Amino acid sequence: MPRTTRRQFVQSTAAIAAGVSLPRLGFAQAANLNSRLSHACIGVGGMMGGYDLGQMAGHERVNITALCDVDRNILSAAAANFPDARLYTDWREMLDREGDRIDSVNITVPDHMHAAIGLSAAKRGKHVYCQKPMCHDVAEVRALTQAVADAGVCSQLGTQHASGTGDRMGVHFIRQGAIGKISRVVLCSNRSGIEAYRPLGPRPDHNDPVPEHLDWDLWLGTAPQRPYVNSIYHVHRWRGWLDFGTGWLGDIGCHIFDAPWKALGLTAPTSVVAEDVQQSWIDSPERRADTWPQGQHVVWTFPGQGNDLIAGDSLRVDWYDGEFYPPDDLRAVVLEHEPSYPEEASLFIGETGIMLLRHGGYPTFYPRELMNELERPELPAMNHYHRFIDACLGGEDSNSPFHITGPMAEAILLGTVAVRNPGQTLQWDRDRLAITNNDTAQRMLTREYRPGWLV
Repeated sequence: MPRTTRRQFVQSTAAIAAGVSLPRLGFAQAANLNSRLSHACIGVGGMMGGYDLGQMAGHERVNITALCDVDRNILSAAAANFPDARLYTDWREMLDREGDRIDSVNITVPDHMHAAIGLSAAKRGKHVYCQKPMCHDVAEVRALTQAVADAGVCSQLGTQHASGTGDRMGVHFIRQGAIGKISRVVLCSNRSGIEAYRPLGPRPDHNDPVPEHLDWDLWLGTAPQRPYVNSIYHVHRWRGWLDFGTGWLGDIGCHIFDAPWKALGLTAPTSVVAEDVQQSWIDSPERRADTWPQGQHVVWTFPGQGNDLIAGDSLRVDWYDGEFYPPDDLRAVVLEHEPSYPEEASLFIGETGIMLLRHGGYPTFYPRELMNELERPELPAMNHYHRFIDACLGGEDSNSPFHITGPMAEAILLGTVAVRNPGQTLQWDRDRLAITNNDTAQRMLTREYRPGWLV
């Protein structure tokens, strides 16, 4: 794939975020232009599998050709609505047997399996829709981004809010200079009840019988061998375990980071540090060996030189979740006008004001008088899933293709590496795929797959 200049990248991200049709940036045209897309869903239950399947099936030019899930109960429930779909429990068998009968896949399974499935699909020439955070490890993201580019197939990251009118409007306003150049961005996800998704203790010291309907070995896949325990991993609570998920930052980070990433044309940070991490997690070697913490404050530094949307030579981006909240002085600006600060939002601090973008909502400006001075853009409605399908059928590019969101996912997963090395500023060399000042952190960019699971 030809190297894209920064100017081309910024122009493309702005246009994609606004829903403007663009040239395909080097991607091959789909073979079934003006035809129908034969699509396979890998992971059809759990938190998002059923939703993703329903959204894909809702496109008028899609045939749901195959369904795959390691849990036969979940698979059977999904298959009831798609009687013509061929059924599989092993995605490897599905890709081998379906061959040219499928054009695309979506991957809606635990994070640790995204890369293995995505790489296998891309190398077979299948278009890839993958749930966030794209992969489990930084090196996997780089490999999958490159594999999709090499194959010339379409891609989309599962950040469905990025196609919402509110996020696209926020991108538009920042790029139009509504609050001048940006000096800092503050992101947060302080959703109540997050402990339900992340375990507090170390790995259980017992095992339960594996249900007959679940293929536990396939569920584990690339991860280390672990005994099955009821209600701990499958179906919902895997996100909080190092082996399978990427914690709250990995889960929600791509949603909140997306608008700032596209609005400012960010590429790669120069450094990242976890300034604050839940102390009880730090103090427990058992928890640190197995789980993610329930709270962290992570700071990235991005280069600002040559970017006319950033004030100064660098941009600071903060992430707060769990027990760590955005600074009181910044929240006070919002609380002067609002009854509460949003649980999840991005806050842009500019030369002439502040823009708050609620997750799933619309931008608000402070001072409020700015609202009267801005012309609200007319943006067409967009379905994130259907935009991907249209791209596969030869239309305009998807809204969150991997050549844009892959580098974003890398930055977020670098943040998870920083969390595992709290208080240490990690220097990042994007071209070398290297943390240059910390060998321990460098080793965390990848992981060793279970024997028999190499791609």
